[in-house]
Formats: sequence, structure tokens, C-alpha cells
Amino acid sequence: MATPPNTDNDAGLVARERQGDNAQPLTISEISALLKRTVEDRFGFVRLRGELSGVKRAASGHFYCALKDEGALIDGVMWKGNAQRLNFRAEDGLEVIATGKLTTYPGRSKYQIVIDSMELAGEGALLALLEKTRARLAAEGLFDERRKRRLPFLPQVIGVVTSPTGAVIRDILHRLADRFPSHVLVWPVLVQGQGAAEQVAAAVRGFSAIAPGGPVPRPDVVIVARGGGSIEDLWSFNEEVVVRAIAECSIPVISAVGHETDTTLADFAADRRAPTPTAAAEMAVPVRADRAFTLSDLAARQRRAVYRPLELGRERLAARVRLMPRPENLLAPQTQRLDDLGERLRRALGDRSAKGRERLAGAAARLSPALLTRSAAEAQRRLDRARLSPALVERPLRHGADRLAALTRVMSQLHPEKPLERGYAIIRTAEGKALTTRAEAAGEAALVLQWRDGTMDAVPAGSAPAPVPAKPRPAPAPAPKRPSSGVQQDDLFG
Repeated sequence: MATPPNTDNDAGLVARERQGDNAQPLTISEISALLKRTVEDRFGFVRLRGELSGVKRAASGHFYCALKDEGALIDGVMWKGNAQRLNFRAEDGLEVIATGKLTTYPGRSKYQIVIDSMELAGEGALLALLEKTRARLAAEGLFDERRKRRLPFLPQVIGVVTSPTGAVIRDILHRLADRFPSHVLVWPVLVQGQGAAEQVAAAVRGFSAIAPGGPVPRPDVVIVARGGGSIEDLWSFNEEVVVRAIAECSIPVISAVGHETDTTLADFAADRRAPTPTAAAEMAVPVRADRAFTLSDLAARQRRAVYRPLELGRERLAARVRLMPRPENLLAPQTQRLDDLGERLRRALGDRSAKGRERLAGAAARLSPALLTRSAAEAQRRLDRARLSPALVERPLRHGADRLAALTRVMSQLHPEKPLERGYAIIRTAEGKALTTRAEAAGEAALVLQWRDGTMDAVPAGSAPAPVPAKPRPAPAPAPKRPSSGVQQDDLFG
């Protein structure tokens, strides 16, 4: 580079090229590019530890922040692809370790770090993030005890969200088989690493979205389970997306993440927390043998409750029977009275028979053949005087004959086939039943018209003609003849 002039006489209004000076003036863009290349070559890979500040995520998906400590601050940017791979929610105040490269931003004459990956600076920072997330979600009411639901007493279908290859699912299935065999639906997910939180949340929402009565049975309870591990291993169950999915699930959820000493935010959002996956299976179903024993005990109590009134009734009846008098004691007076009356009856019948024999003997002494002969002669004389005359017998006979003749004439006039002689006809069904109304005739498929000299088949209007064999009609009964009588009685009808 050219040596800067050291005399004031060289300064002028217009820049001039000096003899022997080969340093051309640089543009701002050129010097910015030189600075950018120098910084990137010197600091192509750096790891910075600092506190996040001014965190924001642009609509494009890029992540902007600043890293600071007690004495300095540096801007940082993480492009969309790397920002989507973050395993935690970046917030102001978190202490992190950022890995990337330094570069410059010519538009503002400043340098910054392009972050490739970001991690929390130790478990203390991780716990601080966990506490901040817990407080924020608790403020929304996701952990409120009043919104937690009771587990069903005996679920028919149990949904399990866990890894299909771990020991957790085997422990749950084995415990369910021992206690109360149930229908289990397993939704396989990752339980650790990148994308595990999204898969767990999708599985919980998937179980909640199953419609009742569909081809896939809807679970009555959902178990979210994972084995033990460090706080980093269990971090997927502290993610906000998992917590919200469990809180919004329409099915009661049991959280069984880690061992008894492990606690995640999923435990706070679930309806019940189980210390281990095996304990979750024990919470989900009762012991079948205990339920069977309880049912048998209740059945025995029911039988005792039914039979107890009968036993009490028998006891009361036996007590009352002991207080009642014996039947023979109650009937003793009546028995004695019956014996007395029987004896009195026997004596009275003997006395009555003796008195009857005495009266008969007295009457027999008064009877004689002359008395009987006289009585018979008197009866014969009365019979002779009471001889009947023929007129007394003929008069009732003649009166009866006149009444019979009058009834015969009336019967001949009221005979149902008498009007046929005056041009009328009788309408009958094919079976021979006489019809008296138009409605009855309209309901028949075929009719038979009976005239004085025979019958004729007919079909009602609107019905298809159907041949109906005419049954032979019985010949009308001849009118009864009037009995001959010497007395002619006048016609009752004038």
C-alpha cells in the first residue's frame, strides 16, 4: 500500500495520482468483501457460550438472536433448515453454546455468527428452560387439577403410545395379561431424539380423533410410556407440543415416563401420573380375580339378604305357633257337644219309632173289609157321574186346527223365495250366501242370481270376469199344506 502523505502541501481539492504510487482506492463493497473473507477464513468454526437475547423467529423461518455475556454482545442468525432441528424452545435468558462461523454483514458494517447448531449450556440451563416452560403452561391452566378426569373403571380398549421395540411395551402387555386381559392398541413412536416429540403428539391426537363405532375401536384410556433415562433422554416429553396434545386429548391419559424419580411436563398435563410403565398398566385395569371375588361376595350377600326375611318369618311363625292352643283343645267342647247330640238323637229316633208303631197298630185295628168295600163303591159312583161329553174334547181340537192353518199361511207368505214368483231375484255369493247390501256385492269376484226358474252367474262392474262354477241350488221346499178342517177361518191379513 502507498505511504500516506505527510505534508499538508500534498493535499488538494482533487485527488491526483502520484508518481510511484500503485495503490488504487478501494470501494466500500470491495473493502467489505475483503473483511468478510478475512473474518470467515480466520473464524470458520467457533463455539460461543452466552446468554440468548432478542430472540425472534421471522416469517421465513429464519432465527435471529444475540449472544451476550457480562462485557460483550454478538448478533447471531440461524437459517431455517437448522432452526427446524432445534430440540428446545429458544427463549431470552437461556444460556447456550452456539456452534457456527463468524461472518460480516456489509449492509451495517457489523459482524455476526451464523449458527449451525445450538445446545443448552449444561443441565442447569436445561432445568431453567424446563421451569420457565412449566410456569408458562401452568399459567394457561393446562396443569389445573380441576380439569383432570377420572379413569374408567374397566376399559375395554387401551391405547399405548410408546416405542414398539423397547421393554416398556412388553412390561405393559405382560402386566395387563396378568391383571385383566384387554384389547390393546399400540401407536409406535420415537421416544427420544429428533422428531420424537412431534410423533408422540401426533399419536395422542390420533387416538383422540378415532370416532366411536368405527372400524378401529376407540380407546377408553391412553397410556403414554417410556423407560428411564437422563433429562436429555426424556426431553421430548417436556416439549410444549406434547404437553398441549395430552391436555387437549378427549380420552383420559396416563403418563408413565421414566422411573419413579423422573418428572416431565407430560406428567403434569396427564390425568394420572404413573411412577413406571408397569404401574400405569396397574392403574388402567383392576385385578380380574379380585373383581370375581367381589362379585361372588356380593352374590352371596344378595342371597343372604333374600333369605334373611324368610328365616325371620319362619322364626316368627314358629314363635306364634308355640303360643297358639292345640287344635284338639279348641275342638274339645264341640266334640263333647256332638257326642251328646248324637246320643240324644239315637234315643229320640227310638222313641219316635215306638210311637209310630203304636199309631199304626191303632189304625190297623180300625180298618175292616166292609169299610173298604163301601169306600170303593162310593168312588165308582163319583166316577160315573163325571163322564165327559164329546163336545168338550172337540172344541179345543178345532180351535188348535184353526191356529195351525193361520200360521201355515203366514209362513208361506214369509218364505224367502216367495218374492221370486213376483219377478224378484236373490243375489248370492259363489258359496251360496245371500247378500243384502251393495258393499257386500262389490267385494265379491263373482255373483249368482237366483230367479224363479233357475240361477244365473254375474260379475260386479269393475271386476274381471272369472268363471265360477255354479253349485246346484236345493229345490225350494214346498209350502206346507193346510190341514183339512171342517171350519173355514178368515184370512188374518184381510
